[in-house]
Amino acid sequence: MMEKVTDRFLRYVQIDTQSDEEGTGTPTTAKQHELARLLVEELTKMGAEEITYDKEHCYVYASIPATEGMEGKPVMGFISHMDTSPAVSGANVRPQIITAYDGEDIVLNSGLGIVMKTADFPELKEYQGKSLIVTDGTTLLGADDKAGVAEIMTMAEYLLSHRDVPHGKLRIGFTPDEEVGAGADHFDVKLFSADCAYTVDGGKLGELEYENFNAAGARVTFHGRSVHPGDAKNKMKNALLTAMEFQGMLPVSENPMYTEKYEGFYHLDALNGDIERAVADYIIRDHSREKFEQKKALFEKAGAFLNEKYGEGTVEIELKDSYYNMKEIIEDHMELIDHAMEAMREAGVEPVVVPIRGGTDGARLSYMGLPCPNLCTGGHNFHGRFEYICIESMEAVVRILLNLARG
Repeated sequence: MMEKVTDRFLRYVQIDTQSDEEGTGTPTTAKQHELARLLVEELTKMGAEEITYDKEHCYVYASIPATEGMEGKPVMGFISHMDTSPAVSGANVRPQIITAYDGEDIVLNSGLGIVMKTADFPELKEYQGKSLIVTDGTTLLGADDKAGVAEIMTMAEYLLSHRDVPHGKLRIGFTPDEEVGAGADHFDVKLFSADCAYTVDGGKLGELEYENFNAAGARVTFHGRSVHPGDAKNKMKNALLTAMEFQGMLPVSENPMYTEKYEGFYHLDALNGDIERAVADYIIRDHSREKFEQKKALFEKAGAFLNEKYGEGTVEIELKDSYYNMKEIIEDHMELIDHAMEAMREAGVEPVVVPIRGGTDGARLSYMGLPCPNLCTGGHNFHGRFEYICIESMEAVVRILLNLARG
């Protein structure tokens, strides 16, 4: 009997696979190997072929062989990432199942008074009568992207145990460090050897994505000069105040709190320091390549202005592109979008094409020669304590994957 996608998901989220933005190797945290080893074990037991475990970099690859007469079909891949976001702890996850959800506020943790309110998350009401998996309010859930992992694994088990279902050769890939922008760093596209692929790393059921942000990360270092406050006039240079001045030069409206859909932003992710030295970490995002380049230029211009005002070397900017909008690649492979929409409708799900306000491994893989749009997982509120996923949505995603596999 095929294991339920819910059972897999609940098992996977018990494993802490949080990646680390400050990590220097791949994977950025060794604990991601624990889930990788489990997946290799499960793939072996279910009869997958060509299983490869990159023990150095923590990638897992496997194949589902084509059924008789289908060997000539293009090879399709399915990819998800094993790590969870550094934003909130992924250790000691205690998932809770809410059956026949009543559409009201959900008490996640009565002892700590943590409640997920419909006033804050109105889309909850769409799931009245369905079953939800939620957190205990102290950690993230890990649906991003262990839901995708569980859905792909459930699809794989079904096809390997039902050889009467016709399909071409399928490739499966699980990556580390997607949440810190490094998921594709050591992905072996040649070894994967697929003609196309889908990442299963999206949100609400029905969402289909082939446009993502162009993305850059920046570290801005501000250098100051500490002098006793009583004798500081015309001598002190406060690095923290310079950092605040720099932030004030960026457009107020181009902030994640005020943007949606195709609107880009500057996001101050962290600020640490003192009078002598302060360090600010930013991310810069925009779907439009032209606007993306304009944002980076304004960022550099703000630093140059402050250096002219306070002296050369006051502001140092390290700016690096992370990934680009896969739309530029996928536009030449729109049959992938058509097939996904058809697979969704066959599963009783109405597709909704939306831009990704973020990125996926698929964005970088598309530029590495593997066209790779993104499919939904059914999850909501990723990277936080109020993350949740609908069980019926996960089951529907498995049906979508099976429909795609059958082609």
